[in-house]
Amino acid sequence: MNVNIGNVSIKKTAVLAPMASVADRAYRLMCKKYGASYLVSEMVSAKGICYSDRKTAELCTVTDEERPMAVQLFGSEPDFMAEAVKIVLQYNPDIIDINMGCPVPKVVNTGAGSALMKNIRLASEITESAVKSAGNVPVTVKIRSGWDSEHINAVEMAKALESAGASAVAIHGRTRQQMYSGKADWNIIREVKSAVKIPVISNGDVTDLKSCIDMYGQTGCDLVMIGRGSYGNPFIFREIDSYFSGEVYTPPTVSEKMNVMLEHIRLIISMSEKTEALAMHEARKHASWYMNGYYGSAKFRGRCYQLSSYAEAEALAEEFIVLQKSRES
Repeated sequence: MNVNIGNVSIKKTAVLAPMASVADRAYRLMCKKYGASYLVSEMVSAKGICYSDRKTAELCTVTDEERPMAVQLFGSEPDFMAEAVKIVLQYNPDIIDINMGCPVPKVVNTGAGSALMKNIRLASEITESAVKSAGNVPVTVKIRSGWDSEHINAVEMAKALESAGASAVAIHGRTRQQMYSGKADWNIIREVKSAVKIPVISNGDVTDLKSCIDMYGQTGCDLVMIGRGSYGNPFIFREIDSYFSGEVYTPPTVSEKMNVMLEHIRLIISMSEKTEALAMHEARKHASWYMNGYYGSAKFRGRCYQLSSYAEAEALAEEFIVLQKSRES
């Protein structure tokens, strides 16, 4: 079964959330390989693109292996957003997504991200300007449940964005005040789904197959989006895809997991313009996530943050496998 966002067809399994400083191309490709049906770029500054920032241009590139994929923009000024969309179209994204949910201070303090939950009129103007510039490319918006517990306004926001021409809305069931703590409110996602006709993508607290099925069932959403649940775990997408395809899913062994971790690190190094040692700085957190939940993993995760070469990562992975197998015997 597929869900259509504008003219883009997406398999109704699970999609990868945009995550700044995490979901780079190597991460996206790993999740895609294991079954993520749709990808979103790390967020890119609309103003930065307009001023030809070299880094933002790299963030906008969409490779054929990643499709269907959206480029996500953030900003607080309709004119800059309209211009940024025109520039991004040169990279042929399947969808353009606008971030109105990021809770981090450096984004919020510019009036962008979840700060827009406090200004629905401006949010609508930004969306409208993006839609006008985007032509046939669908524009979607990612929001939160509200600014804080006293101002839960996702329904009002979603309706306004739909009127402004958004082709879908993604909602993280937490307020800006919650950041990434506490529990996501799935009830507000269900209310948004009931209030609009455009597809609704739900996000928050999906960490395995069961929570994905529960999210679909409890919210009636069109697509489930997974963020932190994919840390060191691209396999979550295969498990979900297998379920909806009626196929048997076999969880990875510790050896398979370490091999995938090493494949991920090789991708990070090959796609980096930095030296291997500097690229390994980027890889460290990913390596540590693949070891979560195993015997002795705290010590090994600490050692991941000392890695400075691929050879060291290989040796550490082998040592980790030996430790786990010694527990089985």
